Amino acid sequence: MTSKQKKIAQFNDSWVGINNGNIFGLPFDQAESDIVLIPVTWDVTTSYAPGTANGPEAILHASPQLDLFEPDLKDAWKNGIYMQPISLKWMDLNQSLRAKAEKCIDALESGKNIDDPELKPHYAEINKACEELKAAVYNDAQTLLQQNKLVGVVGGDHSSPLGLMEALAEKYNDYAILQIDAHADLRVAFEGFTYSHASIMYNALQIASVSKLVQVGIRDICEAEINLINNSHGRIKTFFDWELKEDYYNGNSWSALCDEIINELPQHVYISFDIDGLDPKLCPNTGTPVAGGFELQQTFYLLKKIVDAGKTIIGFDLCEVTPGKDEWDGNVGARVLYKLCNLMWKSKT
Repeated sequence: MTSKQKKIAQFNDSWVGINNGNIFGLPFDQAESDIVLIPVTWDVTTSYAPGTANGPEAILHASPQLDLFEPDLKDAWKNGIYMQPISLKWMDLNQSLRAKAEKCIDALESGKNIDDPELKPHYAEINKACEELKAAVYNDAQTLLQQNKLVGVVGGDHSSPLGLMEALAEKYNDYAILQIDAHADLRVAFEGFTYSHASIMYNALQIASVSKLVQVGIRDICEAEINLINNSHGRIKTFFDWELKEDYYNGNSWSALCDEIINELPQHVYISFDIDGLDPKLCPNTGTPVAGGFELQQTFYLLKKIVDAGKTIIGFDLCEVTPGKDEWDGNVGARVLYKLCNLMWKSKT
């Protein structure tokens, strides 16, 4: 009997959740886990409210109290999920650079220009650090993918997963990103930050292997992003929140609307789940909340239908979870994370 088999035999999934330092209180180490999560404690370029850097810790802290029964996959927990330790190096760097980013953002909001000599050193330092973080995530993800692990990123702001997207591009030469989000995130170097959280999908589209971007739930967008979508020659397909709601109110079922979304996807799909794609009552402390959005089960239904349609989920990120005064945001984030892990594994079997 292997070490993993022994742990499965000794673990009572119906008992009290154990605060053992691993996600969901599971007993497995990285080598024993089919799914490995990379926590990215980063919110340097957040343009509204900070705090998403604390998302991985909030999710980790809340996760052991979840019941592990998964209706979409029998004994899902036995596959093993492991979250790597939270890096104090990146946490400390995030804190110091966040203060400098706020100086830049405050200056812009007071009418100063990005080229202001006082701001240039801050921009150079921040953009360099963001590049280094991207490379670190890429290297970690590449190593895990070579070990045949399934990989997810737990942010952090939405800039967090770009390194994983780049690593997946070396394994899959054609994949789509399904983005659940309130924002299009198609701005070019927003506020002067090359790797801004608001620029993640623009940056992802620079990856040749990303053949399609399918956005769902978008409800806060600027004219430049609309123009980019309209001039993308079909590479970007956006299902706006207001259009989905109007179709639903006019009698179209959510099932039929999900089928329309799925029809835009190729075989290989990467899920980018920004928690603010949900109704803000489910994520009240997220960095940039927007009224509207999805109920939790709506998104789970869409993800399940993607798997049932025979698509393969090759990776994912969960971003923009921000802890508040209680565990609510972390609790909801943990539930989204567990579903993403299990459906990714199911899609590969």
